[in-house]
Amino acid sequence: MFEKVAFTMYAVTDLARARAFYEETLGLEVGPVYGGPEKAWVEYDLPGGGCLAISNMTPAKPGPGGGTIAIEVSDREGLTARLKEAGVTLAAEHIPSPVCDMTIVADPDGNQLILHQLKNK
Repeated sequence: MFEKVAFTMYAVTDLARARAFYEETLGLEVGPVYGGPEKAWVEYDLPGGGCLAISNMTPAKPGPGGGTIAIEVSDREGLTARLKEAGVTLAAEHIPSPVCDMTIVADPDGNQLILHQLKNK
């Protein structure tokens, strides 16, 4: 019955600021955008499947404590260093586990993203 996760969405308060973070700071490639420059739903299709969306068209409130997306990355240490240099808030710089290493970053609204790198991949 269930096929896949269609998308994960984060509410944002300042669309231009959020887009700058996701597109310029993180480097995600923008996909479909529905709405206008002030109010919109913006999608980022992720390599290997999945979609992250941001929107200020929803009544949901942004910030930590809600759902969290984990994005598989190929160089967690390098990306973490680049994001630190860019002034991105790190909720946790390095979380090791037997199967992966993770960094938790926050977007400008406090929504958390996990940068996830499998070991021995």
